[in-house]
Amino acid sequence: MGRLQDKIAIITGGASGMGAAMAKLFAKEGATVIAADINEDNLKKVSEQENVEGIKLDITSDEDWANAVQSVIDKYGRIDILINNAGITSNKQLNDITENDWTLLHKINSFGPFLGIKHVAKHMKEAGKGSIVNTSSYTAIIGSGFNPYSASKGSLRAIARAAAVDLGSYNIRVNTVFPGVIETPMTANLQEYKEAMDHLIQATPMKRLGQPEEVANAILFLASDEASYITGGELVIDGGYAAQ
Repeated sequence: MGRLQDKIAIITGGASGMGAAMAKLFAKEGATVIAADINEDNLKKVSEQENVEGIKLDITSDEDWANAVQSVIDKYGRIDILINNAGITSNKQLNDITENDWTLLHKINSFGPFLGIKHVAKHMKEAGKGSIVNTSSYTAIIGSGFNPYSASKGSLRAIARAAAVDLGSYNIRVNTVFPGVIETPMTANLQEYKEAMDHLIQATPMKRLGQPEEVANAILFLASDEASYITGGELVIDGGYAAQ
């Protein structure tokens, strides 16, 4: 029997990178996975897996969230797990950052997960249980990256802690992971800056980048009943970078 046997899980950004690794692992562990993503081509690929259903979702749209959540409830009757994983990054330097940059990063990385919690939690309340895991970033807990990315991920950290307190009495757990630089399509552009990448690797105690599966394994634990007394938790997955 799998660690998520018969669970219904929504994973945003579930069609590529860390989200696709989570979808694969969760399905292997017995869950029915709804991989929500905006990239339709990637959704087709991830939907080919057994027990994985791809749905198109703009996480910044309140209407999209309402419709997506209702469609899952109509089909499966409940939502046991929500993984707020979708996000974007930016390499712009301080003097080049515009108001639009700031707004976009916060809309996707912070407001999107807020909407997910808003729409899913009401159904979890009715069920009297649920697990929500948010993907923030190690830049939210250290002084690295004076930019809208780290600020938006810091906002998500605050939202998650508040949600954990607010939803705890309903037996809904809310936890957050803080990955370092993981080898995914989103970070692939960093490979263009070999010198900066080499410096980052050398500055990491484990001397390497992380893999999507390593983040997926940590989130699997937090999403599962094995973490039944963990809420408001924060797990750093960065090879030791933030410990310095």
